[in-house]
Amino acid sequence: QVQLVESGGGLVQAGGSLRLSCAASGRTFSNYLMGWFRQAPGKEREFVAGIPWSGDSTYYADSVKGRFTISIDNAKNTVYLQMNSLKPEDTAVYCCAADYGAYVPRRVPTAYDYWGQGTQVTVSS
Repeated sequence: QVQLVESGGGLVQAGGSLRLSCAASGRTFSNYLMGWFRQAPGKEREFVAGIPWSGDSTYYADSVKGRFTISIDNAKNTVYLQMNSLKPEDTAVYCCAADYGAYVPRRVPTAYDYWGQGTQVTVSS
């Protein structure tokens, strides 16, 4: 059974940092691309960052470029999202997802095969 389990969310002041983790289990993920998405209240789910399991390239939404860093630890089967210089508009539920066979992230949520339950990130002004 495939499981993606996020952790690391919380409440932080604007300008602060958080690191999210996504622990993957239940299968071999070497043929998957891992993505982070977020959804704020009343808004659609949006792509944040993506990385193939090889870890040799990274992709970001323009809104987080230069502030967020996605990385992967293959030995731990864990994907990370380091979030710096957080803004109130970054407040959302953050989910990780796995897309089989992709090397470049597809930014449409329906393309992804597996999802975690999400972790809340709240940035106060």
